[in-house]
Amino acid sequence: MNLNKAFILGNLTRDPEMRQTSSGQNVATFGVATNRMWKDQSGNKQTQTEFHNIVVWGRLAEIASQYLAKGRLVFIEGRLTTRSWQDQQGQKKYRTEVVAENMQLGPRPTSVQNAAPMPIQNSPEVLPEVQLDDSPAGGPPTDVEEIKVEDIPF
Repeated sequence: MNLNKAFILGNLTRDPEMRQTSSGQNVATFGVATNRMWKDQSGNKQTQTEFHNIVVWGRLAEIASQYLAKGRLVFIEGRLTTRSWQDQQGQKKYRTEVVAENMQLGPRPTSVQNAAPMPIQNSPEVLPEVQLDDSPAGGPPTDVEEIKVEDIPF
């Protein structure tokens, strides 16, 4: 048995571009950037950014073009695929993409968070509001008990 599964959690690098195929199927494409952070041997913080090409089809394409925008956080679950074609000079080109099978939108931007939720047209599902933090003024929660290392059983 083989497995081709990709999970991407990152920020859009450009607004989704939606098109329709000749058969009328909706397809949207956009880019997502992910960051990997680590400390090198000297203890200096290092960052590496990867850029991913995302393709969404059908109703997911409509949702992406309606609700996603450059800079927004998104979680994509899908599969990797590589397309090839010949350019105008006759050279073979390749592009690896994540074809989305599932998509979860990140939290709404602060300027829109307090507005009334916008329903998704022609969809029985309504996206829930995301509350990131219950603590006052973004500080640590006041009713959380501190965990001590000696209390951890392993």
